[in-house]
Amino acid sequence: MDLQLKEKRALVTGSSSGIGEAIAKSLAKEGVAVVVQGRNEKEANRVVEEISSQGGIAYVVLGDLSTDDGASQVAEGTLVALGGVDILVNNAGAYPDHGWDATPQDWMNFYNTNVISMVRMIQHLVPQMRQLGWGRIIQIASCVATLPQADQPDYAATKAANVNLTVSLSKELALTGITVNTVSPGGFLTPGAERRIRQYAEKQQWSTTEWTEIESRFARELLPNPVGRLGRVEEVADLLTFVASPLAGYINGANIRIDGGTVPTIN
Repeated sequence: MDLQLKEKRALVTGSSSGIGEAIAKSLAKEGVAVVVQGRNEKEANRVVEEISSQGGIAYVVLGDLSTDDGASQVAEGTLVALGGVDILVNNAGAYPDHGWDATPQDWMNFYNTNVISMVRMIQHLVPQMRQLGWGRIIQIASCVATLPQADQPDYAATKAANVNLTVSLSKELALTGITVNTVSPGGFLTPGAERRIRQYAEKQQWSTTEWTEIESRFARELLPNPVGRLGRVEEVADLLTFVASPLAGYINGANIRIDGGTVPTIN
């Protein structure tokens, strides 16, 4: 299927590893020129080199989106590198490792990192999308936006805010040619996720050290879903690449879950 993405230009925030990296690579395979953003220069360069080795076009733009100056630096660097942005993927964010012991300041910090950072990039890049008369803005949230757990309440609250701002922005940009959507992953296998799950299994004294058995038990007991496993980053990247394409022009204001059925709702 031709997704009609050739010669489009994208900024994928937080794309020096994990889901963001997979998204950048997936878009590049479809002919999109991609800016890889992060704070780790070595890892960002690695992703760009891997994209380039496959014939793709990619650039590194470093910056801290949790600050006004850092976000401005990333936006300006992206516009210089690409000449414009057709697709903005707001993926960058933090994943806390605590529960209701988080202080009010912790909550404020995570809201700034996981929500206001997206707002900053939207405000920087929407004006030129309006001029283009076409655009795609996609927030990466989480299944915990609609299925919060007892732990990580500050994270879940920020992901719910991501979904909410998407709907508001889609209405603000009505009839402009710009669509705004959320993609909400469930449990996905990233190096960080595997590390945390293995630590949990060790702490709970599970009898196995085989990853396939650990993953299966985790998917049954901790984050149950009918598929019985974690997602792979390529799966969410493929979904997002379609949503970013001209073929998805009638998808707007949506929260698209990709969670193996973790969230038990009919919508």
